[in-house]
Amino acid sequence: MPRVVGIDPGTMSFDFFGLDGDDIILDTSIPTKQIASDPESVIGLLKQADPELILGPSGYGIKLKGIAEITPEDLFLMSLVKDGDKKSILGMRRFIETLKKHNLPVCFIPGVIHLPTVPSYRKINRIDMGTPDKLCCCALAIRDQATKRGIDYDQTSFISLEIGFAHTAAIAVDAGKVVDGIGGTSGGIGFLSMGAMDAELAYLLAGFYKEFMTSRGASFLAGGSTGNIMPEDLAMHDDARHALIEGAVKNVLALLSSVTPEEVLLSGRLSGIPQIREELTERLERFLSVRMLKGFPGARVAKESAQGAALIAEGLLHGTYADIVKVMEIEESCGTVLDYVPRDVANLSPVARFVT
Repeated sequence: MPRVVGIDPGTMSFDFFGLDGDDIILDTSIPTKQIASDPESVIGLLKQADPELILGPSGYGIKLKGIAEITPEDLFLMSLVKDGDKKSILGMRRFIETLKKHNLPVCFIPGVIHLPTVPSYRKINRIDMGTPDKLCCCALAIRDQATKRGIDYDQTSFISLEIGFAHTAAIAVDAGKVVDGIGGTSGGIGFLSMGAMDAELAYLLAGFYKEFMTSRGASFLAGGSTGNIMPEDLAMHDDARHALIEGAVKNVLALLSSVTPEEVLLSGRLSGIPQIREELTERLERFLSVRMLKGFPGARVAKESAQGAALIAEGLLHGTYADIVKVMEIEESCGTVLDYVPRDVANLSPVARFVT
């Protein structure tokens, strides 16, 4: 059986999950700040796991590609950070460069917008329809629903709703294929993320740092501009909590125009907070059944996205989960995140200018 590792590059932590057949060989979490300041600190951990393939932090995603093939343009497309902006809070570029320096067997995967299973008309004027880590959650959810219901992967149908520390995102799956998605920067607010921005507000702002997008979410509404509000504190801040929960519900309801799902599968750090989970479930169950996404038996630390990343890596090596990768058409991914936005944004001249 393939020996693999999946990485989930979260805002608070990078999670690492490894599989060797049914055996869990790695299940840990490291603070993002540590990796951003010292990416070398995790190289020993990865080498000790001795994987045949590592599914690396893919940011906004690129078509399926090995680390040896990565170009400066790819790094820009994964991070979407313009030259001159503040450094990415995740330190993703530096981490990828470190992985490459050590010749680790890393590959990067697409986001929702790269998949041929999503109709092109749904991609118009869109960039974030769900990042690769959200796609990893979908892969895990396909396994979960198929196992629970005793059905084939191509019979699964659900909406994956992730309420993470930074973003809230929802992805629609029909017949095992991703058909639509609302990413963390294009839907309801997240705990840190402001979500979709009114075009008139964007016009009035005239320009802003990337950090602005992840500093006006529910935490900010609750008075956390100094960083002293944690997700558990939302129980004491009704407006912020209601905005977060209602935004997530609206994401799900918007996707009902694209799919008729069997259920909603919840994941992400905030879905583990009882009051948020209970309020969200009560709102959603007016329309659909809701349950928590179930990961691999024995997984204790790594989040669902890291588990799903390991699953995809295993499938790419034609292991147990090859049929999930096949039905999702991950290997048929193509294009870039900028293919469906106005030409004056997407043409290579601005992209080249933004590349550092």
